[in-house]
Amino acid sequence: MPLLRLLVTLLIVLTLALQGVASTPKLSDVPAWAKEAVWYQIFPERFRNGDPANDPTVKDILGSWPHDEPSEWGVSRWTADWYNLQPWEEKNGKGFYYNVQQRRYGGDLQGVLDKLDYLQQLGITAIYFNPLFESPSLHKYDATMYHHIDNNFGPDPEGDRALWAKEDPGDPATWQWTAADRLFLKLIQEAHRRGIRIVIDGVFNHVGMTFWAFVDVRKNQEKSKCKDWFIISQFDDPATPENEFRYAGWFGVRELPELREDEKGLVPPVRQHIHAIVKRWMDPNGDGDPSDGIDGWRLDVADMVALPFWREFRTWVRAINPNAYLTGEVWWEDYAKEKMYNASRWLEGDAFDAVMNYRLARECCYFFKAKERKISASEFAHRLDSLRREYRNDVNYVLMNLLDSHDTDRLASQIVNPDTRYDGMETSVMNWREYQIRKPNVEESKTQKLMVMFQMTYVGAPMVYYGDEAGMWGGDDPDDRKPMLWADMTYDNESHHPFGEQRPDDVNRFDENLFAHYATCIRIRRNSNALKLGGFESILADDENDVLAFHRSYGNEHVVVVLNNSPSTQRVEVPLSTELQGLTWKNLFDRSSFTVTRSTLRTTLKGKSGIILQAMKER
Repeated sequence: MPLLRLLVTLLIVLTLALQGVASTPKLSDVPAWAKEAVWYQIFPERFRNGDPANDPTVKDILGSWPHDEPSEWGVSRWTADWYNLQPWEEKNGKGFYYNVQQRRYGGDLQGVLDKLDYLQQLGITAIYFNPLFESPSLHKYDATMYHHIDNNFGPDPEGDRALWAKEDPGDPATWQWTAADRLFLKLIQEAHRRGIRIVIDGVFNHVGMTFWAFVDVRKNQEKSKCKDWFIISQFDDPATPENEFRYAGWFGVRELPELREDEKGLVPPVRQHIHAIVKRWMDPNGDGDPSDGIDGWRLDVADMVALPFWREFRTWVRAINPNAYLTGEVWWEDYAKEKMYNASRWLEGDAFDAVMNYRLARECCYFFKAKERKISASEFAHRLDSLRREYRNDVNYVLMNLLDSHDTDRLASQIVNPDTRYDGMETSVMNWREYQIRKPNVEESKTQKLMVMFQMTYVGAPMVYYGDEAGMWGGDDPDDRKPMLWADMTYDNESHHPFGEQRPDDVNRFDENLFAHYATCIRIRRNSNALKLGGFESILADDENDVLAFHRSYGNEHVVVVLNNSPSTQRVEVPLSTELQGLTWKNLFDRSSFTVTRSTLRTTLKGKSGIILQAMKER
């Protein structure tokens, strides 16, 4: 009997061990939750000012472009006309596009906490934050340090500064938790309680001029302990009055010193520091349970850091949280030739789970909104198939399917300006005076709704850029980074032009109808395994009438989406395969009528509209 009990015990232990192995994702697996995610991108400084007491002061912006200290300055009014100069801006005579870089509106983490219920109402399940780490700029891509959240995003900026002074930023053993850090951890906790994941921007190709290690190099030159962190071509000669200090910056931008690499990617001291950063934010209390930490990283300009580093980075991340998500900013291979990367080399299971799917965004623009560059329904369907074939099947389901971002003009303004290149130099009035800065009209808003319907029913994880759902518009950086439009605030009309030209007097208010459309499309997606996880096939591409229909299926669930991309009403007949014949269909989206015979689905769709039909097949 003792031997039998021993054998039974060993069998139980072995079974449990095997179950544990089976339930732990492999290093190459994409996170299961990411296949079902609906993303929302937040640009922190512009989302919501929840705590005016922590608003930036002049000293907080020193060290950022344009590197001057304004004699008069204050936090800009959230609801002001975007292009209308503040009183202190008018006095310097330097124009809108100079002054806008010094503007701060006071967005902070308390503002995000206050609006988590809003995001839950919209239906999103994951947040991607643009950089949160300490930095003097509005965008935070020029980090001062990686181990602290920006002090103006938290409740006690001066108290945070006092804690910084007690640390050695190069020694993780001395790092403390500031008030801003702790508020971010609270935000993670509150988001997780609502079923919302948190992913943050990791900017590990370059830092800012105020970054602690670069400050040490500037001060101590060849004697600096951090001199090997950067790509330095010449140190300063103290025997001359000139400053001969020369170093590499991202795309030659001196404000963004590049971190040094060797054959393994970032050099050892930088790698060690970033490894400590990964541990800090993914398992803040270091207890082995990552539930109090972030759920992954979006890696900035990932193609500019050697792939061996990202392979090592993945092992760090997955050792802490086997279900963490990694997505890379990998898009322009040759900007001048309008060539975007096939990112497959980063998506083989040893580096990233996904990339930001700018290639899909571009094809959507060329089908749904372009005029001179417009592609047909059949060409669009062909390009979609081609894009999916380039990546592993699981990867396609976790790609960040955005339509716009902080690096493009907003979706609404892309539609108002139909023949600009995607992310082209002409996507801002700053660079091209013909660019229209007005609010979209009713017909243009219909196009936005149609594009969102496609986005929420296609393969991959859709992402909404903050404010698109509220009716925000604007050209490329900086005009895509306006303060968020909220229903509980009254905004000035947009009537000014940055170059003093004529423009419409546009009412600027929260668009309840557009928000409801986004929320409805998101709800339909979240409630459908076919849309989240299912296969895809195009079943109608009518080039003459500009109509596209496709079928999504998962198990016994079938969804057919029909999109009328024409501005006119169309009677549409969609052929049904044998698999889809004899099923009972219901309209998930609205009350549009449809009929189904044995082999054909018929419906009449108004211009720039669509229908989403679902059928359940009995097993």
